Amino acid sequence: MTEQPLQLGSQTALPPSPDAAVLDRVPNPHPDTDYVARFTCPEFTSLCPVTGQPDFAHLVIDYVPDRFLVESKSLKLYLAAFRNHGAFHEDCTVAIGKRLAGLLEPRFLRIAGYWYPRGGIPIDVFWQTGTLPKGAWLPETGVAPYRGRG
Repeated sequence: MTEQPLQLGSQTALPPSPDAAVLDRVPNPHPDTDYVARFTCPEFTSLCPVTGQPDFAHLVIDYVPDRFLVESKSLKLYLAAFRNHGAFHEDCTVAIGKRLAGLLEPRFLRIAGYWYPRGGIPIDVFWQTGTLPKGAWLPETGVAPYRGRG
């Protein structure tokens, strides 16, 4: 793992799969401060592993960094690599959380996956690791639960 971004500032092709994607990390300029960094991906897509049909989600990733930050271009490419990847909603959401936690070793990380309905049922998936440090402000995800037309 390098602490210098490999992809930032260079032409980078979309990875063929999430496993092939490179996630870069950079040093946290404020390792002595507890703060929350948020990434929101309102147009996340993957494929149903059974039917091959597209699935859509709104992802919210919050973390309290320790020594490292995720480099955002590499995160965007990693998330885009799911576009042609077949996996269930739960697998996509938890796998993203675990991969980021393994890379960053954050003090706290949570991921919320708000999946759009398929077959009439929306699936929301939530995963977290670590304990939110006292005094760190963690806002609500800002994503309303699915209400249909009601």
